[in-house]
Amino acid sequence: MMQSAGTPILVLREGSEREKGKGATSSNVAAAKAIADTVKSTLGPRGMDKMLVGGMGDITITNDGVTILKELEVEHPAAKMMVEVAKTQDQQCGDGTTSAVVLAGEFLKRSEPLLDQNVHPTVLTRGFSVALQEAERILKEEIGIPVKDDDTSGLITVANTAMNSKGVDGKEGLAEKVVKAVKTIAEKRDHRTVADVTLVQIVKKTGGTISDTELIDGLVLDKERGHPRMPKEIKNAKIALLNSALEIKKTEFESKINIKSPGQIQNFLDEEDRTFREYVDRVKGAGANVVICQKGIDDVVLHYLAKAGIYAIKQVKESDMQKLARATGARVVTGIRELTPKDLGSSAKVEEKKVGDSDMTYVTGCNNARSVCLLIRGGTEHVADEVERSLQDALKVVSATVEDGFICPGGGATEMELAIKLRKFAPTVGGREQLAVEAFAQALEVIPWALTENAGFDAINTIIELRQAHESGHKNAGVNIENGKTQDMVERKILEPLRVKTQALSSATEAANMVLRIDDVIASRKSGGAGPMPGGHSHD
Repeated sequence: MMQSAGTPILVLREGSEREKGKGATSSNVAAAKAIADTVKSTLGPRGMDKMLVGGMGDITITNDGVTILKELEVEHPAAKMMVEVAKTQDQQCGDGTTSAVVLAGEFLKRSEPLLDQNVHPTVLTRGFSVALQEAERILKEEIGIPVKDDDTSGLITVANTAMNSKGVDGKEGLAEKVVKAVKTIAEKRDHRTVADVTLVQIVKKTGGTISDTELIDGLVLDKERGHPRMPKEIKNAKIALLNSALEIKKTEFESKINIKSPGQIQNFLDEEDRTFREYVDRVKGAGANVVICQKGIDDVVLHYLAKAGIYAIKQVKESDMQKLARATGARVVTGIRELTPKDLGSSAKVEEKKVGDSDMTYVTGCNNARSVCLLIRGGTEHVADEVERSLQDALKVVSATVEDGFICPGGGATEMELAIKLRKFAPTVGGREQLAVEAFAQALEVIPWALTENAGFDAINTIIELRQAHESGHKNAGVNIENGKTQDMVERKILEPLRVKTQALSSATEAANMVLRIDDVIASRKSGGAGPMPGGHSHD
């Protein structure tokens, strides 16, 4: 509202709320810190789980940072930014979502005393950006450990580290399966390795135990054969992949057919039958003994296919069709009339197996398969879900390691080394930005602190011990959560991809900077007069 010659002028809609200056900053910082505190207790192998109960009463039990934040219905705009940090981290690296959010919260927490001393937010954000740049340089040049993509034991260690932070028991052997899966799908493109984890199919079936989880050199489709008289198993399968329906389409608009004699009905049915037989002849003519169709297959066609001893399944997802093409070497054909022997893929065996209480189709023994399947088993649905989340994380960290070729020590070792180096670097920055760089360095220690605290040990003693170790040149020293003491993380085989650290730092810094730069929160009233909205715009 503005005052001009005694007349009030309304700039904003009536009922809008506005918070300016320090009040706006401190409420945003408080919201962001609250989100960080929510997930802080889940950090690390000894982190606790959260039970999330949805509006429909559905339950999720997890300690995966991004899953927790996605399930929470966050209202505050600054808190929503923190959720975005976790989502970005998850998309880029798969792991380190909790670390990224906790770091962002800690950067803001360390900013508060400086804001109270009238250090301008722009100075802070500039200082944080300088600190981030130096941290990224240190990570690349001084902390990163090169790893070759054929170093299987190194990759298994990285996968184990990612899965350790999820409370999944009986995960022995899962890491080997993950590494094998990533190596199968990795390919060289323009002198660099690309490992697209979406090419690993993940299928969940409740029942059995976690150790029954298997890696299949092919794919598993949650579909049974289309007709009971079809063979249950086909060896040396020649596979046709179709993305058009093997049925006669209904007309899109209402139409009438005038039939004047009974003979015409017969002609009609004969023509339909002839079309269906032609479909099956085309399949046989191409030499296929397995048909996998993305759309529907008419019951009559299924009957003729069964008579010809051909295994067929219908209504298969498009993503599975793409994976099948990569696994078997088949080409997805649009129309049945275009099918040729060259389009067929091959696998040693296609069979229907009972898994749990449903029948599934296994396509196995593919030569040079460039797509594989992880079939997850777990005693209950919640266990299977958590195994899936931990395997997704493991797949992404192994693929990041294969693509980048760099790892770094976990257990808070990397963060402590960065904190020590940045403290020494701060005086070279000079000016008030130096204070921001020091605050940044201080904030990094929250990671080893939270790891120790969650493991039930005294964080103060451990942090002092860890600082001393790093000051005296032990750059790989981290927290051993078994006894709360410091130990070499490379020896203990606690290793993470370098990308997890760089991404967590950059997204946490960006989020903290964004929150600090907001000096004005304007919340318009919801239409319908439902009171002020918790969202808002920001003035830069």
